[in-house]
Amino acid sequence: MQKKQQSITSLPLSPDEDRRQRMVRYTVAMGVRMLCFILIFLVPGWWKVVFALGAILLPYFAVVIANVSMRPAAGIVERPGAMLRIEPRPEDRL
Repeated sequence: MQKKQQSITSLPLSPDEDRRQRMVRYTVAMGVRMLCFILIFLVPGWWKVVFALGAILLPYFAVVIANVSMRPAAGIVERPGAMLRIEPRPEDRL
């Protein structure tokens, strides 16, 4: 049975890239929250309640969404075929 060849696109995101994506999601959510704060003072009637709820509840959801990692499930990463495992010599194990 032939194994599927490992592809660079199937590897998970680097920790830096994952962190950057989570920071972007959080920043967008906080931008929407600021817009809700501004709209509280600009809209009439019961719309104030809608935007007030958005301003109050968005921080919780922003943190939850930002902390969810978008990494795919970690699979088995195979060594490239050209690399050989070097076993220590028996006399080096002492």
